[in-house]
Amino acid sequence: MPSRLITSLQNPGIKEVVKLRQRSHRDAAGLLIVEGYREVKRALDNQIPITQLFYCPPLYQGKNEPALVARCAELNVALFECTDVVFRKIAYRDRPEGLLALCPQIHRSLADLVLPDNPFIVVGEHIEKPGNLGTMLRTADAAGAHALIVCDRCTDINNPNVVRASIGTLFTVPVAEASTEATLAWLKENGIRSLAATPHATQHYTDVDMTQPIAVVVGAEQFGLSQAWMTQADELVRIPMLGQADSLNVAAAATILLYEVVRQRGKSASSPATARPHVRRD
Repeated sequence: MPSRLITSLQNPGIKEVVKLRQRSHRDAAGLLIVEGYREVKRALDNQIPITQLFYCPPLYQGKNEPALVARCAELNVALFECTDVVFRKIAYRDRPEGLLALCPQIHRSLADLVLPDNPFIVVGEHIEKPGNLGTMLRTADAAGAHALIVCDRCTDINNPNVVRASIGTLFTVPVAEASTEATLAWLKENGIRSLAATPHATQHYTDVDMTQPIAVVVGAEQFGLSQAWMTQADELVRIPMLGQADSLNVAAAATILLYEVVRQRGKSASSPATARPHVRRD
């Protein structure tokens, strides 16, 4: 598809992209902003249907961007070349990289997840900050988790800052949304033991068997996990706190726990990656 050049800040398409910074407009349009080379590439690599691509060659950070634009052209993505001023108007980042794409929002339920024989799930309850959710996704991808479930969400998983903090791993790790009650029931139905992290537990996280089907559950820093997880999880574990602080950032806590799963399951950087489950897209 041929590219169109946009030079005016008054262009209607540019105004619409700017509006997408607001969640109400994103939800009404059903669109997600994907900004940055790695983020756009991961969207394409994971068959996310990009509908529009805005690009600005003077802002490119490397030499691979033209190939990515050409790849979008082959997929009949609507292409818009922008001047520096115009692109900075739509950019979400302080230091734009010259690539910004629009794609459909991600909405999955528990029923959309298809699990392998020995699943490894991450559950985040009441995660408030997009940056924390994005970091958790990045760690889940690195640790080979098969899915991330957002329970009783407090942040929009389609927030551009989630995409940014995850460096595009929002597209590599299947993410589903559900209530805590529905998630607890789903885990039990699928024979997955829940391991809830709380400073109130007496059991050390390294003393629990994580080689079986497992869901690592973490909650927001301010209030921790809800009573439902505290009373219905299969295991309660704690991360030792040896200083004066009584809690860790939720993304940091998740990283420690996820890599304990990696350690116990005997994975290494040189081992073949565990295949992730497919997700239903219909």
